[in-house]
Amino acid sequence: MTNLFGEFVGTFVLCSFGCGVVADVLLKKSKGEGAGWMEINVGWGLAVMMGVFAAVSTGAPQADINPAVTMAKVFMGVYSMSHALTTMVAQTAGGFAAGCVVWLIYLPHWKVTEDKGAKLGIFSTGPAILDPVANFLCEFIVTIFLVLGIFFIVKSAEGQTIPFWAVPYLVGGLVCALGMSFGGPTGYAINPARDLGPRLAHAALPIAGKGGSDWGYAWIPVAAPLCGGAVAFFIGRAIGIL
Repeated sequence: MTNLFGEFVGTFVLCSFGCGVVADVLLKKSKGEGAGWMEINVGWGLAVMMGVFAAVSTGAPQADINPAVTMAKVFMGVYSMSHALTTMVAQTAGGFAAGCVVWLIYLPHWKVTEDKGAKLGIFSTGPAILDPVANFLCEFIVTIFLVLGIFFIVKSAEGQTIPFWAVPYLVGGLVCALGMSFGGPTGYAINPARDLGPRLAHAALPIAGKGGSDWGYAWIPVAAPLCGGAVAFFIGRAIGIL
């Protein structure tokens, strides 16, 4: 139970900071309006770093804060499938709660922002060019880079190449790098809870002037990262880092 609470808190912190930086950039009359893609990438990297710290400090030493990472650890034997599923639910609930908090923090700005797509983009990802096959491949491949990158970092810490205290900072840097290199096509969800939880909040909340929650696309940022996490395990095993 402590692990589930930590995963909830960690994902809540991750998505609060992450969705918050997108809101800062996209909502009208925000102090950060128009700051651009670089701020969003750096903000998400720092959000992941803070999410890891929050998860560990509240009882989740694995600090997955991402069902794709949890899926990889099922194959590693860290979790049973039932434990993994409950962990994923806790992570998604954290994302939902974060969406609610971001809505409250930027409460006056929804009314003055006319762009319905921008409002949805604060909570969830969407493709620059809608092509389900290409979009799935993008999320799948980038998630493999994410999970393998985490394995590389942790393996280096275990081999004492880097200290363990540096791991959260390096994982945050990894996410920032992934966004700058590969985030353009789909907005790099690479985390089902990060996308689904806040998307559910977007659907449920009385956001002024909002549009639909794009459920036709929503399966891709859930299914593709889960598949990518599983494949990353097998690649990691094949190259000898697991």
